[in-house]
Amino acid sequence: MPVSPKLLVQRDGHVVTLTLNDPDLRNAISGIEMIDAIVTALEAANRDYETRCLILTGSGSAFSSGGNVKDMKDRGGMFGGDVYGVRTGYRTGIQRIPMAMYELEVPIIAAINGPAIGAGCDLACMCDIRIAGRSARMAESFVKLGIIPGDGGAWFLPRVAGRSNAMMMAFTGEQFGADDLLRMGVVSKVVDDAVLLAEARALADRIAVNPPYALRMAKRLIREGERTELGTLLDMSASMQAIAHQSGDHREAVDAFLEKRKPVFKGR
Repeated sequence: MPVSPKLLVQRDGHVVTLTLNDPDLRNAISGIEMIDAIVTALEAANRDYETRCLILTGSGSAFSSGGNVKDMKDRGGMFGGDVYGVRTGYRTGIQRIPMAMYELEVPIIAAINGPAIGAGCDLACMCDIRIAGRSARMAESFVKLGIIPGDGGAWFLPRVAGRSNAMMMAFTGEQFGADDLLRMGVVSKVVDDAVLLAEARALADRIAVNPPYALRMAKRLIREGERTELGTLLDMSASMQAIAHQSGDHREAVDAFLEKRKPVFKGR
């Protein structure tokens, strides 16, 4: 998998940890180098069936500050040009991240270390599961800058927080701490900062022991179930189940169950 100065990629067995690595800008994600690195890493994970779970976190004291406010002021980067130029900047820039996240087949856990603000909040919401350190804070803060969530947050946030909580976050732009986020259902667990990555890794290991094809198909069905009719989803489920029943990993799982031993899955 690729390594970029803006995104550290570390593999340990079947788990790959992606670390946003621009602490001086609090891991802003609106620069093209960071965008390219994230998209490339996600696409690489899709191609690699040895990767069974991803962890996404940030270096330094923040998960991600979202967009680079200095670039907004200077009309630089993706914020430059006339109205058509800005629209193109978004579509060919930061909006590639939600599309890549949506197409990501591999389960991904956000380990939220510190603030996740604006597009950083949305990035966390694009992940499948969120674990927060006690210093974590999330804010759908676009309104505070007189803009709107241009990175897909209006699609992802209600699916994570529920419509009412999403409206409250988007309309106030305020920051919410870890305990509030847990109460709202935005995160699944709150842990001490010192053990955040260890907790995320323990969960990733519990996921990664399972067959990679089954994991990917289960994720696809859950995602499609958010938008499709029941009959269509049942037909997809039957088709994917037929594939699963013919896999070597399914046979290994059944044999291991009957023989009372741990299965060894090979991704086939």
